[in-house]
Amino acid sequence: MRWNRWRWGLRFVVMATALVGLLSLLVMSLWNWLAPTLFGRPEIGLVQAAGLLLLSRVLFGGWRGHAGMHWRQRLAQRWEQMSPEERERLRAGVRGCCGRTASSGTDSAAPAATNG
Repeated sequence: MRWNRWRWGLRFVVMATALVGLLSLLVMSLWNWLAPTLFGRPEIGLVQAAGLLLLSRVLFGGWRGHAGMHWRQRLAQRWEQMSPEERERLRAGVRGCCGRTASSGTDSAAPAATNG
């Protein structure tokens, strides 16, 4: 059991290092292809590209982790506070927005036809 954890941890470290290396190589290649000719900037190395990735994460991504998942938590909280009628109206609105017809019949299709 303990050996499997070590193998998993080692595999994670190797994969993370490979991913950072590949992303750094991509950034370095793009920088060295575009920046010198467009902006007159010097070429960079692999370590500088990794630093540029880290800098962009600090400036634009922050350190929050899975920042894109917060909207799901907010939606779940709002969903819990809705009455059953509000939930059904939301479902009907989403169905109408996505081009599907409502399964309950003409109830949600009628307001869309009169407003348009």
